[in-house]
Amino acid sequence: MLAVPLFFCSKRVVSLEKDKATQSAMSMLSFDTSIVKVYSAPTGADLSTDYEVSVQGLPVPVYKVKVAPEDDASRWLAIDDRINTHLYYNTAAFAYFDMSAPVTVTVTMPVSVSSAKILPLTAGVTPGISGNQVSFTVSQPQNLTIEVNGEWVESLHLFANPFEVNVPSPTDPNVIYYGPGIHTVTKRTIGDNKTLYIAGGAIVRAIVDSSETFTTLSTGLRRYDPTFYVRGNNIKVRGRGILDASACPNAARNMFYNIVANNYSMEGIILQNASTWTMPIYYSNNVTIDNVKILGYRSGTDGIDICNSVGVNVKNCFIRTMDDLVVVKTQQHATYNVCKDVVVEKNVLWNQAAHALSVGAEIVKPIDNITFKNCDVIHDQGREWSLRVFHTDSALVSNVKFEDIRIAEANNYLSLWIKNASWSTTTTRGNIRNVTFKDITLATLPRLKKIELLGFDATHKIDTVLFQNVKINNLPIVAGDVTTNAHVSNVTIL
Repeated sequence: MLAVPLFFCSKRVVSLEKDKATQSAMSMLSFDTSIVKVYSAPTGADLSTDYEVSVQGLPVPVYKVKVAPEDDASRWLAIDDRINTHLYYNTAAFAYFDMSAPVTVTVTMPVSVSSAKILPLTAGVTPGISGNQVSFTVSQPQNLTIEVNGEWVESLHLFANPFEVNVPSPTDPNVIYYGPGIHTVTKRTIGDNKTLYIAGGAIVRAIVDSSETFTTLSTGLRRYDPTFYVRGNNIKVRGRGILDASACPNAARNMFYNIVANNYSMEGIILQNASTWTMPIYYSNNVTIDNVKILGYRSGTDGIDICNSVGVNVKNCFIRTMDDLVVVKTQQHATYNVCKDVVVEKNVLWNQAAHALSVGAEIVKPIDNITFKNCDVIHDQGREWSLRVFHTDSALVSNVKFEDIRIAEANNYLSLWIKNASWSTTTTRGNIRNVTFKDITLATLPRLKKIELLGFDATHKIDTVLFQNVKINNLPIVAGDVTTNAHVSNVTIL
């Protein structure tokens, strides 16, 4: 029987105690609620003692969150051992607030601070250090990660949101409203012209009811229906609260949100601890996912899966999950036979096991006009590739762009790949055509592989690939950095 190590202890076990000088300084500050809004944590929330956060002098609740373990071996067990995946983790933290003007944030630690880093570096946020505190200015809404004294796995995520506008009324019959406090939900459908609102200070906990029907997986685990079914037209999900699936057993909920919609938007909320894919978007048109934060540590917890959909925009999000972060796919369907016109932009990403930004593996219908741009990959510990088209099926993938992407680290850098694999659902392979990698930077040498282009055969090949201003450690790539086979043509490096 497999011996399973338990990764349930935080590295920092000393509780925070504010010194008198800090208390005195905070008491002298005036709280300007016109530029900052803080939401109280509900009674029963699992709060962190590793960090204390204030913004403009207002204390901000800091929540615990489980993340993938630090060492490679435990992380691979966490993704491969689906029965015991929940036993492998470290504990990080996050805090959130709203702002309408530049604000000062102070993070207090239980120990003296010798160094601090705020990611992504492109945010240009410079920390000041004094004793056991780190202070800095946040000039605009954004998603930041604070790493203190070299601690990067159990770091602090700070989600600075814009102020909400046109907050829906809890008495509106078209609004499903979860106010401050802790709520539980098993299954709920969101239909035409409805708004699901999760208020700041709310935690909505997905649970499994023993009376629900389920299917039994090959592993013996039980799988139930999704927590939220989104079905229809003109649907919104918004707010500042938290949707948490910690109470769901491994693989129990087949997706947190299951979206099949036209004119759908999601904005502002935090999703954590999904037991399978966090947010799949199926057979949908005109979808916007804006300023959503996703944290997941269990096997199979993809961030956002865009499947057989048209006109999807994912922007301003933060995603740190165990499996793929943002991925585009097409599955077998009689009517929804394409995925196209997808833009993934301005996101901050932490890849823990699989791909950061990718197309595939499931590609049985055409995929066209996909753009990943202006994103920061602040960590990439995956055993797959940071940026990839991973083709194991029969359709055509065309016109894919990876542009203006900054990668702090990566085991494997860039890949276009056509082969048979365990994910294959068709007997023949497809093609990849017209892919651009432009203005892509990797800050350090990849630990394993740089760039690979591997076609399948003379009929199922990779054709027309442009590398323009692609760098590793500030040096432009050269032909020797790119591994190809005989089934690749028209590769240009500029």
